Amino acid sequence: MHPETPYQNRIDPAGNICVHPARGEFMGNRGGVLHDAEQHIVRHQKSRAWLICVTAFKGRRRKLMQPNSYTELFFLDEVTALAAGHRPCFECRRQDALAFADALGQSRNEKRLSAPMIDALLAQDRKRKPDAPERRIARNALSSLPDGAMIRQADTHYGLRGGRLLPWSFDGYGTPLNTDALSDGSIYLVTPPPTVEALMHGYRSAFHSHAWNPAT
Repeated sequence: MHPETPYQNRIDPAGNICVHPARGEFMGNRGGVLHDAEQHIVRHQKSRAWLICVTAFKGRRRKLMQPNSYTELFFLDEVTALAAGHRPCFECRRQDALAFADALGQSRNEKRLSAPMIDALLAQDRKRKPDAPERRIARNALSSLPDGAMIRQADTHYGLRGGRLLPWSFDGYGTPLNTDALSDGSIYLVTPPPTVEALMHGYRSAFHSHAWNPAT
């Protein structure tokens, strides 16, 4: 691959592995090697453990897409990664991972869920198609969704924050919109329902550092 050509390792909210020069503020992986010797993506996942990691941890340095090494994936922010079906890593983001596991357990009236239990829940949700009828939500349901949830209408994804819609792109979020800016077309919930429940039970997902913030 030419050094000036971006790798195919950027993840959109639908979970697609895309080519784009913007890197994002979080990285992650899907359990192993997804690329071949020419650094082309040849599989969508290696295991059902889809992780969200920090981009710097204990001074470790990695050359991207090396042979026999897991494929590094990058997300605009944690909101994007959660929408794509990933969850916090128990090694480099242990406190966040525990908080996520606790919130998910509370949402089910259970104790803290283990990583394999979380992975099983999210893997099951990832089997649903983006336009599956059960993903469709009513406009009046938007007000009940927590900050950090993501929806889609047509080809545009929106992050919900402070009652506003933040149009998503690989380069960042656009100007916040009111929900009445949506058309009469179908609206789909992109963030997996288990993750939405975790957000509703106290987990705080990290938005991109330049995203609109109602507190500022």
